[in-house]
Amino acid sequence: MKRFTDLYQALDNTNRTNEKIAAMRAYFDDAPPADAAWAVYFLSGRRPKRLLSALLLRRWAAEVAGIPEWLQEESYHAVGDSAEAAALLLPPANAASERPLHEWVTEGIVPLRELDEAGQRAAVVEAWGRLDDAQRYLFNKLITGGFRVGVSQRLLTRALAESAALPDTLIAHRLMGAWEPTPEFYEMLTHPERQAEEVAGRPYPFFLAYPLEAAPETLGDVAEWQVEWKWDGIRAQLIRRDGEIFLWSRGEELVTERYPEVVEAAAALPDCVLDGELLAWDFDADRPQPFAALQQRIGRKNLTRKTLAGTPVILLAYDLLEWAGEDWRARPLVERRAQLETALAAAAGSWLRLSAVVEAATWADLASLRETSRERGVEGFMIKRRTSPYRVGRKRGDWWKWKIDPFSVDAVLIYAQRGSGRRAGLYTDYTFALWTGEPGDPARELVPFAKAYSGLTDAEIREVDRFVRTHTTERFGPVRSVTPQLVMEIAFEAIQASNRHKSGVAVRFPRILRLRDDKSIEEADTLDHLKSLID
Repeated sequence: MKRFTDLYQALDNTNRTNEKIAAMRAYFDDAPPADAAWAVYFLSGRRPKRLLSALLLRRWAAEVAGIPEWLQEESYHAVGDSAEAAALLLPPANAASERPLHEWVTEGIVPLRELDEAGQRAAVVEAWGRLDDAQRYLFNKLITGGFRVGVSQRLLTRALAESAALPDTLIAHRLMGAWEPTPEFYEMLTHPERQAEEVAGRPYPFFLAYPLEAAPETLGDVAEWQVEWKWDGIRAQLIRRDGEIFLWSRGEELVTERYPEVVEAAAALPDCVLDGELLAWDFDADRPQPFAALQQRIGRKNLTRKTLAGTPVILLAYDLLEWAGEDWRARPLVERRAQLETALAAAAGSWLRLSAVVEAATWADLASLRETSRERGVEGFMIKRRTSPYRVGRKRGDWWKWKIDPFSVDAVLIYAQRGSGRRAGLYTDYTFALWTGEPGDPARELVPFAKAYSGLTDAEIREVDRFVRTHTTERFGPVRSVTPQLVMEIAFEAIQASNRHKSGVAVRFPRILRLRDDKSIEEADTLDHLKSLID
């Protein structure tokens, strides 16, 4: 536990890529396989389901510390993180635990799930007594499901590859799919010859595109590129191997049972692995339904006939990664595309479709077509070099996404709340409102429509934080109501009517584009304007 805590602190205390990789490599060079397996599990973003609530954790820490609940809550709001607040409230620790990480997890953390509240409290308090301050903080993060650290899958893969002296592409592939953090898995992961278990269902790492950084003309001759529409669905891999079918989301979630229409159609395929997009489809209009429709299927395990009929889902395939048991990722896109067309011809039908190539003679012609994206229900273009292999992760140069500009409105800040983690001491989480009615309307009022917390610079965040502190009108627990005065431009990707929101609308991926110091709140947009953006 001490060694993993030291690694966590080393990773949390630097923004330098090479320092992060060096810290992880040093850990994996020395850690026993049982500990290393759990470290990979946590660092790759996996974690046990939350074992107990953050509120209980804070309450127990206050009881052990002998402080009143109101002081505990004030401490939490000052810090902004339950795990940290609880660790700071506890009496000083006597010593650091030398107990191995895997024993803490398998004997001290996972068993909490089977205990009642009294048993959980006793086990947690006993654990606190055996951990130093830093270890308590990490322990609290793990048991509340809040463990996160600034390490991407790519950095973890590089560190493991360097430690094992293996290609990072091999490590990335072995980390895909379902696996358990056992010593046997870690030894397989880092062994030069051993094959991964569950080969039949293991997906490949996804190749990700970068946003287009300059005018498309800078890419050269348009004939060197394959252009497709950018679909707004769930990225997925469909695997057909040895008579079995697996459907994996980009988040490495096995979703085979959730889309039976796609799986049934895949039975007609020869052995292959397809990369594509799961989309809720409007067969009458022959176009995708909004992403909000697809959300009705996400996470739903009980699929009724009404659900399947009302929200049918297709897989729109745009790449082929494996054919007849052979890895095709190193082959050029043009060759993979030709074989993809052959594969889908064997499974002709409504549920498996080929993503069409957009033909245009010039970049200017493509720019004109791109303006029709919203009416087609797409997000713009994907631009792929015809000679490109299928790479691992996000690589610059071969795949680009040329998205349409987002929707945006000018909105008024009305509520603010402190952030968490590094932003715990600042008001960084904001609620924005729009007007009902036009200026002069006596019933005109500001109605909240979206929350956003990203988009401002550090200097702007500090500026808004000062405003919130000096213009608070009311407090509702951690939330402050502020004088309506600041206007910001809020961007979002999509909009739909919603009965669950007071505004009557829901927006997707709201974020702050800029402060509008040039506008008064009277010049902010109206809800009627926002609703006019709905198709």
